[in-house]
Amino acid sequence: MSVDVDETVRDVAGRVKADLAGLTSEMTSMFIDVIPEFRHDDEVRRLMIASTASNLAALLDILTLSISEDDVTVPPAAAEYARRFAQHGMSLVALLRAYRLGEHMLVQRAIFMLRGSSASADVVLAAASRIALVANSYIDQIIEGVTDIYENERRRWDARSDNTRAAQIRAVLDTEGLDLASAEQMLGASLRGWHIAAVIWSGTPSSSALLRAGAAMLARATGKEPLTVLIDEQNCWAWISSTGKPALDVVELARDLHRRPGIHLAVGDPGAGLAGFRQTFRDAQRARNLTLSADPTRPLTLHSRVALASLLVDHLPDTRAWVHRVLGDLVRDDETTARLRETVQTYLDARGSLTDAATRMHVHKNTVHYRIRRAEDVLGHPLSVNRLETEVALMIFEQLGLDRPVGYRGS
Repeated sequence: MSVDVDETVRDVAGRVKADLAGLTSEMTSMFIDVIPEFRHDDEVRRLMIASTASNLAALLDILTLSISEDDVTVPPAAAEYARRFAQHGMSLVALLRAYRLGEHMLVQRAIFMLRGSSASADVVLAAASRIALVANSYIDQIIEGVTDIYENERRRWDARSDNTRAAQIRAVLDTEGLDLASAEQMLGASLRGWHIAAVIWSGTPSSSALLRAGAAMLARATGKEPLTVLIDEQNCWAWISSTGKPALDVVELARDLHRRPGIHLAVGDPGAGLAGFRQTFRDAQRARNLTLSADPTRPLTLHSRVALASLLVDHLPDTRAWVHRVLGDLVRDDETTARLRETVQTYLDARGSLTDAATRMHVHKNTVHYRIRRAEDVLGHPLSVNRLETEVALMIFEQLGLDRPVGYRGS
């Protein structure tokens, strides 16, 4: 029966191939009707038709000529179509869906022709099974190759697009005397409203997926799609723009970052117009620099909360000396002194109210009073003396991570 099956398969495949043009036309029309991504312009449509025809011809040759499936490669037209699909940002899922739909249509066409065969029922069933098996194996191998082609082209295309966008953004950020209209033309976006910039980074090379996930988190936290550009494998810049001041849901953003370790965001303050577009980015950069210096493990840093300290990142030796001069032994690295610093900060933030400070710290008022007296003993003067310097020094000490060893880079 094996000989009869071989002959039946070759006969059916030959008859299908005789109407290759008709099947190609029917199949590509089905793709266009069922899959929105396949509604191309004329040039890409011709390539899509050539891709379909070349895959059908290759598969039918395997069936009619008994070509080994080990020799299967992606036809040139199909490879180029996969590249175009990637360049246009269309879904790989849609492309792979077309391959499976095409496989199903071909097998159904073969089964239809087998119905009129004079061969026995056993031969017909075996031939149908053989055709389905060969078609499935061919499509599996082609899909594997097409996926690699698509993903490689997507990465290459994204890198080229990001390089161009990065150059445009750098020009907008750095070009002196650039007017608003020219900047908008360079970016293809309006700069007349308000902007919030974010620097997104990861400590892991080749982590573009993490960076894009960080941009998606920013979009969720603001309700707006950001203007983004991948600077390299570990850094991404993003801007949220709107006619009014963009609102940032800090709680949601922090929660998302906690769920996806490895992503870090530094967010600038809102700014308006071209000047604001530039300033908020500088804010975000300074906030990032502070994080890298103070605590690289911190997932989220808001410039609004570290603005003063971020200005001092480039002057750490002088800043450290000034803080130690103001705080004296209150910078000692032990649990008791750390508790005194926390109490003094809370007390000063509460405008000198023992009751308010005690409520914030969830301790008794007498405990706060005792700790304040102990801190004053350590400082060598009442908190009313040099109060502003003490408050600023404590804030900088905490935000710049001056209590950590020099060269600290996190765990």
